[in-house]
Amino acid sequence: MTWFLFALMVQAAGTTLLISFVAIAIGLVIGILVCGAMLSPSVVLRGPARLYVSFFRGVPLLVQLLLFYHLLPAIGINISSVAAALVALSLCTAAYQAENLRGGFLSVSRGLLEAAEAVGMERLQRFRRVSVPIAIRLTIPALVNEAIGILHASALISVVGVIELTKTARNFAATTFDPLPFYACAGLLYLGLTYGVLGLGRAAERHLAVRHA
Repeated sequence: MTWFLFALMVQAAGTTLLISFVAIAIGLVIGILVCGAMLSPSVVLRGPARLYVSFFRGVPLLVQLLLFYHLLPAIGINISSVAAALVALSLCTAAYQAENLRGGFLSVSRGLLEAAEAVGMERLQRFRRVSVPIAIRLTIPALVNEAIGILHASALISVVGVIELTKTARNFAATTFDPLPFYACAGLLYLGLTYGVLGLGRAAERHLAVRHA
């Protein structure tokens, strides 16, 4: 493998990381909303939220990618393959993050919520200022695991034409007829990205632990 090809592999790893990061961030926002709906006393909100989670956790991500890639143009929404992949990844990870957060919200001390209510916080304020920060702190390990899962699952987005790390390695392997160096390089790059995410997760845990100490 030449340094030029290695540089292209690193660039592809950057694409993989960027797509994964954006999907995880969007998924976290959606996940918080879905989690709030699942914990709502209103059946009108709980029902669709649980259906959403059941669908995206029950259908393989590969099928979801193909579904959104073909469905969106069919209903008149013409977007790039990268955008279609982001939609599928974001909605999928949101379902898993919603479940993780639900466990965190259920672990929030009732006494803290009562104290927030006593100082005059309305329901939405208690949710945003008390429940959300504590739930995220409690579920950081699970959220980090989900982030790593999306990072690895991003290898599937090549099926809709996105040139990410796995697709780049496969293209170079087919062109040079020497697959081992490229797949080994891809594996090492994925390993590096994974440890990077783990490091960020541990840093976030330490930061929140100090902030709420």
